[in-house]
Amino acid sequence: MTDTLRPVAPDVTEAPDSSPRTLKRSIGVVGGTLLTLSCVTPASTLFVVIPDLFGSLGTATALTIAIGSLLCIAVAFCYSELGTLIPSAGGEYAMVSTMAGRLAGWLVFVMSLLVVMIVPPVIAIGTADYLAPVVHLDPAMTGAGVMLLATVAGLLDLRANAWITGIFLVLEVIAAGVVALLGFTHSQRGLGSLTSMQVGGSGGHTDAVTGMLVISGLAIALFATQGFSTAVYLSEELENPRRNVARTVLATLAISTVVILVPVVAITMGASDIQELTGGDISSMVTAWSNSAVGTFVSLCVALAIINAGIVMVIQNSRVLFASARDKAWPEPVNNGLSKLGRFGSPWVATLLVGVPGAALCFVNLDTLYGVTGVSVTAMYLLVAVAALLARRGHHKHTPAWRMPLWPAMPILLIVVLAYVLTQQETQYLLWTGGITAVATLYWAFYLRPRRDTRWLVSIPEDAQV
Repeated sequence: MTDTLRPVAPDVTEAPDSSPRTLKRSIGVVGGTLLTLSCVTPASTLFVVIPDLFGSLGTATALTIAIGSLLCIAVAFCYSELGTLIPSAGGEYAMVSTMAGRLAGWLVFVMSLLVVMIVPPVIAIGTADYLAPVVHLDPAMTGAGVMLLATVAGLLDLRANAWITGIFLVLEVIAAGVVALLGFTHSQRGLGSLTSMQVGGSGGHTDAVTGMLVISGLAIALFATQGFSTAVYLSEELENPRRNVARTVLATLAISTVVILVPVVAITMGASDIQELTGGDISSMVTAWSNSAVGTFVSLCVALAIINAGIVMVIQNSRVLFASARDKAWPEPVNNGLSKLGRFGSPWVATLLVGVPGAALCFVNLDTLYGVTGVSVTAMYLLVAVAALLARRGHHKHTPAWRMPLWPAMPILLIVVLAYVLTQQETQYLLWTGGITAVATLYWAFYLRPRRDTRWLVSIPEDAQV
């Protein structure tokens, strides 16, 4: 491919002030894993995203999540190798730009921005449902409040946020554990039900789930466990990124898979009937299995998990905007603003531009969110796999980095599978994502490409190039 980039040191000569453009390395594997797990936010995924899968896939939900997790192993290998080779806050776009060309990197940036800008407010809206046992609140107003709270937290030092999110993470893992324990101790069916492929139909009867429906659900399953990519976004703030990025990515995937999949299996086995399972009201199931006090405890833990996810997603998303400005993706006044760092070393302008619009999005109808984000995540993973396939050519072949096993078979298999999964998505979601991609391509063609010597210059920090 042409028009690829070699990582270069950040150019600070155009900055109107002397503000540093390099993020501070302040966290190790434990802190990075806590922050990354908080972005996966297993409990909020379990209680907010998974019920939609129960509604469409019924007893096949656990199988779909398991297949998605296996695919994510290959994806995690690609992220680990590329993330240690190119440890940039730009994440996927920095990796893909360097390996597969600047246009491919730009499209990945747009897809990742689409996902990370829309998902936090939609998850935040769910906070009101889980605070209902204590107080009844308007979902949109509550979601906006969560986003603003996450924005304030995102302005703080990253080490402080690692502790905050770590405490919240413990609570949400406890909630997931309680759900798993109650589900298994109230089992209504055996392990064979996990492959029975049944979903509740209209009129109270049971319908069969087809293999094609499971494949189409893989996009959402990938989305449910995709938060491990946060480790790459935080790579500029991880100590010893050549080693710790891979450790953080793989540890996060392993832990999040267990925290999500085990309760899904327990819920499938413990639901009184298929209709209750596909109804997706997990809180009601927990109350039926125990009592209202336990149900309230679990609901409050989930509310904290959603707040936790909001904090980490704002942190992650602000780093993406910061990196895009440093890499000259926008007109110079915008680049200068987005690359400013505050008192605590966080990109404060980028943080505000992520959090405040996120609060506004809480008042927008986003019914197609999961479909569009599922397509975007799948397409983004596909391009990352292409970049991983090209990661051992030229001077990159000898650059110190973590190297995945079974290369190049792993990325090739991933490309084929993800391409097929894309073809099975609903047309309206493909059209939405395709339209956004077309607009992004026009911006590239008319603004970035004619200014290739001064715009979209992907860089990695100098201390990571050794």
